[in-house]
Amino acid sequence: MNRYFRAFTIFYLILLGMTLGAGIFAGAVVAPVTFHTQNWLGDGVLSHYQEGLIMTQNFVRLSYLVTFTVVVIALYEGYKYKKFERDPLTHIALFFAIATGLMFGHYYLPDILTMQMAGEAMTQSDAFVNTHKGSEINFKIFAVALLVLLVQNMRKACR
Repeated sequence: MNRYFRAFTIFYLILLGMTLGAGIFAGAVVAPVTFHTQNWLGDGVLSHYQEGLIMTQNFVRLSYLVTFTVVVIALYEGYKYKKFERDPLTHIALFFAIATGLMFGHYYLPDILTMQMAGEAMTQSDAFVNTHKGSEINFKIFAVALLVLLVQNMRKACR
C-alpha cells in the first residue's frame, strides 16, 4: 500500500468513526435532552413543536457530514474496487451506506422540513409520524452499514 493511500485510509476510517459517533450522539444524547427541555428549563418554556424545530436543525447539520461521508465512501470504495480489492460484504454495506445516507439528507429531511413549515398541526399528522419513523429506521440502517464498512476496512488495514 503506497504512502498516500495509507494516509487516505486512515482519514477514511476516522471519518467513518466520526460520522457513526455523531449519529449515535445525536440520537442518544441530543434528542433526549432536546425533547425534555422541561427538565432543564421548567414547564411551558418550549412546546414539543419548538423542540422538534431545534432537533431538526441538528439533523440538518448532521446531514452535511453524512453527505460528505457518502461522497468519500464512494470514492474510496470505488478506488479499491478498481484495484480489485473486492469483498461481497463490503459491497452490500457500501450500497446501504450510500443509499440510506442520500435518503437521509435528500429525501427524509426535506420532507420533514416541508411538513414543519406547514405548521404544528401537520407535525401531528400520520404522514409526518410515518415519515419521521422512516427516517429513524433509515438512519439506523445507515449506522449499521457504516459500522460494517469500518470493521471490514479496519480488518483489511491491520493485515
